[in-house]
Amino acid sequence: MRNLAAISAATVLGLLSPMASAIEEPKYTVVREYDGFEIREYAPYLVAEVVVPGPAEEAGNQGFRILAAYIFGGNKGERKISMTAPVAQAPAPVKMEMTAPVTQASVNDGYVVQFTMPGEYTLETLPEPLDPRVKLKEVSGGRFAVIRYSGTWSEQNYKQHLEKLERGVEAAGLRTTGSPVYSRYNAPFVPWFMRRNEIWLKLDGGLRR
Repeated sequence: MRNLAAISAATVLGLLSPMASAIEEPKYTVVREYDGFEIREYAPYLVAEVVVPGPAEEAGNQGFRILAAYIFGGNKGERKISMTAPVAQAPAPVKMEMTAPVTQASVNDGYVVQFTMPGEYTLETLPEPLDPRVKLKEVSGGRFAVIRYSGTWSEQNYKQHLEKLERGVEAAGLRTTGSPVYSRYNAPFVPWFMRRNEIWLKLDGGLRR
């Protein structure tokens, strides 16, 4: 299924800043630029993810709320207490910074929604989620054909740019694998003309010389 829609959650309006450059995101290098899209090589990165049923818009809202709860304290962690008599140590929730992007893609069981985790963490140091639906994993990275665009989070806008990306990929003689990944970098209050939206298609095979 490719019917992806925007994530919207009023309780987390302040998570993403208007300027995505001020927020940590997965590291990548631009391998090649084409007319209207580019090829990026992504390094591996960590995500917290949840799989939720469709339809896409409801899945996005539900997944966003579940993952926001995790990074805002719905996790197991340890807080070190100053030395006293007696010595005390107690578990406390760990609050993590928000990173960009928030991604959503279709899977057999519905939709997978992911939050990118800050680069300072490893799978061993990320706090354990209290919600068993939240899974922590490493994304292997790799090469992606990426189109970047502004505008609303409407399905029409998404489909228009996905079709443009697919035409460009086909014209370049590239092959892709898996479902499109829809990535959003801004909060809902950011004006539509200032938003950074992207669609990623993972490449299967090499590039033409």
